[in-house]
Amino acid sequence: MASALLSLPLTCSQGKEAIVYGAYKRSVFCKTRLYSKRFVGSKSICVHQSFIVVASMVGRKEKKTDIVIPEPDYRIPVVLLGIAGGFVYLDNLLPAATTGLLGLLLLFQTTRVRFIFDDEALEVRIGEQLQESGENIFVGGKNRWRYSTFVNWEFWWPQFPILVYFKETQTKPEGQIHFFPVIFNGKQLYDVMVERAGPSKTSGPK
Repeated sequence: MASALLSLPLTCSQGKEAIVYGAYKRSVFCKTRLYSKRFVGSKSICVHQSFIVVASMVGRKEKKTDIVIPEPDYRIPVVLLGIAGGFVYLDNLLPAATTGLLGLLLLFQTTRVRFIFDDEALEVRIGEQLQESGENIFVGGKNRWRYSTFVNWEFWWPQFPILVYFKETQTKPEGQIHFFPVIFNGKQLYDVMVERAGPSKTSGPK
């Protein structure tokens, strides 16, 4: 944030006071600590030939939207792996293998896939370093979609969210549908979607 000091071209002694406040903020959605500075004000007071000149300036705080990264949630892959174990116990090997492979895939994806919500778009990134995820292998284009292009979005199911759906017109004018397994904290994901993309037709997770 830019700040400036007001100076007076007077040939007299000057007393200047500037106050800068710094505050740590912690997002309810992620563990990242954000540091912001707010310029409160400065005063320059000069006494010259029996009069007092007081000049003050107050800087305005820049309004910025925090970047939100919902925390990973391992419940869905753990449940799938538990179901696979149940199929193995019942000697149903084919459904056990199918369910187990899906559970392992989602477990792997939960450790690496991140949803990044910035001030204008939702973006999918990979790994702790938040590397770009590249081209979308199904519909093409970058895995980044502006909130202004969202037509609708839904949660299935609010009590135990499994899938998140949204439709956007950025990829193609007639609209493109996306489905993602909810491998993130459902409450955090729902809240930031409401904030950035507008209300959904479904109720939020309890």
